[in-house]
Amino acid sequence: MTRARQLEQIDVDLWKEYRHTKDKNIRNKLIEKYAYLVKYMASRLSVMYGKFVEPDDLMSFGIFGLIDAIEKFDSTKGVKFETYASLRIRGSIIDSIRNLDWVPRTLRQKYKLVEDAYKTLERRLGRMAKDTEVANYLNMSVDELNKILAQMGSYHILSLNETIAQNKEKLLLYDENNQVSPEAEFEKKELEDILAKAIQELPHKERIVISLYYYESLTLKEIGKVLDISESRVSQLHSKALLRLKGRLTSIYRE
Repeated sequence: MTRARQLEQIDVDLWKEYRHTKDKNIRNKLIEKYAYLVKYMASRLSVMYGKFVEPDDLMSFGIFGLIDAIEKFDSTKGVKFETYASLRIRGSIIDSIRNLDWVPRTLRQKYKLVEDAYKTLERRLGRMAKDTEVANYLNMSVDELNKILAQMGSYHILSLNETIAQNKEKLLLYDENNQVSPEAEFEKKELEDILAKAIQELPHKERIVISLYYYESLTLKEIGKVLDISESRVSQLHSKALLRLKGRLTSIYRE
């Protein structure tokens, strides 16, 4: 037996023993083994939330998610623990940040109104809503709308990664043989196709912002230099694009 195979068998035996005994010492071994997932996810999310939450707090929030994943994971269901745990860790960190309520309540209320406006108008019109249409629907000026969108971006209320992660978690479905179901695989592919199509349908500048921010890892300030516009304007475009994409993705689970 190769060294890699031996290590793999040790992992299998460790999970089996913990599933049957719930021994705290074994749980601690699993926490130590997979702590790197928490460090990685906390590092990724610190890019968005670092100016509001200390790195150590992000790690603590993530550890709770890792423990929850260890408690609930079933190694017989055909999903890698790393995949399952990453979703739990990310969700735990984001939920904990939300519970801190660091976003002003008035801005959350405005965000909800703007989000509902985009969803309603684009469903009704069957196309991307224009700024003037959204502003008129909300009985405000375009300048007021853009100000709210910029504020939403500065507080990172919206995240494409978060929306995708939430939807992916819903796709961890199993059949009666504890295998990932064909339906889940189909829905995962469908989600990816819908997201790609939705991004392509975005207005030109919004599509560029999404591409540069999420696929090229540029900051909003760097994107502003590329497009020769202000960072505030980039934030507005980013927020509008995510509102549109979020509406398209979440609608999948309402149909």
